[in-house]
Amino acid sequence: MFEKVAIVGEADIVFAFRALGVKVFSPQSLEEARKIMEILEKENFALVFLHESFFELLEGEREALRKKFCPVVVGFSDHRKITDYLENMMREMAIKATGSDSLVKRRG
Repeated sequence: MFEKVAIVGEADIVFAFRALGVKVFSPQSLEEARKIMEILEKENFALVFLHESFFELLEGEREALRKKFCPVVVGFSDHRKITDYLENMMREMAIKATGSDSLVKRRG
């Protein structure tokens, strides 16, 4: 039923994931990213990794999908930086899943 995994982001970041069997999408515009999110919902993807460059811009689409069982949309950052927004969202997801934010606490 829900068994596919996708990654959405800039081509230079996500291209290598094809070798792992992940469906890769590299939108060139916000409108194209919105269309991809619709496709991912219709094609019964289980998990979608969404690069932070689109994460905040697609908040409405993510919120609509959040009410559904699948796909689960998880943000990710690359080696260049991590935003506070993404970190806070991951903390909220960890608390919902485990009751604690110990999985995402900063070390240092």
